[in-house]
Amino acid sequence: MTDTPTRSPLSRPIVAGIVTALVGVTSSFAVVLTGLSAVGATPAQAASGLLALCVTMGLAAIVLAWRYRMPITVAWSTPGAALLAATGAVEGGWPAAVGAFLVVAGLILLTAAWPYLGRLIARIPPSIAQAMLAGVLLPLCLAPVAGLVANPWGVAPVIITWLVFARLAPRWAVPLAFVAASVVVTVHLVSTGATIDPAVLVPGVALTAPTFTFGAIVGIALPLFLVTMASQNVPGVAIMRSYGYKVPWRPAMLVTGVGSAIAAPAGGHVINLAAISAALAAAPEAEPDPARRWIASISAGVSGIVLGALSAAFVALVVLAPEAVIPAVAGIALFAAFGSALQQAIDDPGERLPAVVTFLVAASGVAIAGVSAAFWALVAGLIVRFVMHVGRRDRSA
Repeated sequence: MTDTPTRSPLSRPIVAGIVTALVGVTSSFAVVLTGLSAVGATPAQAASGLLALCVTMGLAAIVLAWRYRMPITVAWSTPGAALLAATGAVEGGWPAAVGAFLVVAGLILLTAAWPYLGRLIARIPPSIAQAMLAGVLLPLCLAPVAGLVANPWGVAPVIITWLVFARLAPRWAVPLAFVAASVVVTVHLVSTGATIDPAVLVPGVALTAPTFTFGAIVGIALPLFLVTMASQNVPGVAIMRSYGYKVPWRPAMLVTGVGSAIAAPAGGHVINLAAISAALAAAPEAEPDPARRWIASISAGVSGIVLGALSAAFVALVVLAPEAVIPAVAGIALFAAFGSALQQAIDDPGERLPAVVTFLVAASGVAIAGVSAAFWALVAGLIVRFVMHVGRRDRSA
């Protein structure tokens, strides 16, 4: 006779899902708004994009978790949003950026239909891809430093809060830094006597007819697709595997591709499998019974949709914030991603030089022929790698 394992209360995975959504949204929404604004979105369009992302990633998580009974969580691409922030406006403005978002959705769907595309992406050296990401993230990660000089009284509380909780409760360090920023904004509004029109807090959808330009496709769509695949989808699958779950690749790409296509006209850049936040729903802390952890993902999806109702309020917070405060929160949110990308970029001594070149070109922010630095960083890194490696195997034979 075997003992039946004691089940935890149903509230446990539900709470874990709520935490997953709260941490995921509050720790990186500032990065998303920064990225969307950088490529031309108005505050209303950025709020619409945030709402579209919350709803589609919530629905995608619910569909995948319910269908496969796995704690599969879906997130927006935070590194992708950082890429948008580093890219800035492109020829054709916001409609061209929306067109690029649709191209990314199409490429994700193509990955689901044509596995060779996924294998082709996997052939890009990880050091090059991660170096590009690190270069894109660097300027954003410098914002807290610059902000501390520009507005020490506004930025210092954010940094101190983050540092204290990075030591005491790392999972909550960035969300609580956002809370500190909210307090700073509230104090600023009270001291200046500014008021908020309640109408701007109501979420809404602002649809944009897409246009397709060469600069946006090459400078936004291709790097955004690569960053999303290399920094979100592939690691997300690996993290799930570490907890004993084999994510169904094609269905996951199909659902996130369709979700991205739906979100794009409303301003959402892309949704994907969660990577860092995936562990919050898939780990034993969420639910001891692996067969019941999918409930946490359902809860996360529902919570994400509910948080979408705050999209306009998040934008209002950003618009009304004093100088450098919100960029500091966005930079802090990217510290971990920057450190991980930089480590992977230079980890292999044989790949270090191409990775350094890739990193420097991406960090330069220089656009050539209307195409962003991220694309040229990949080109430069691959050229240097080819020159360094060509014929080497033959000479050693």
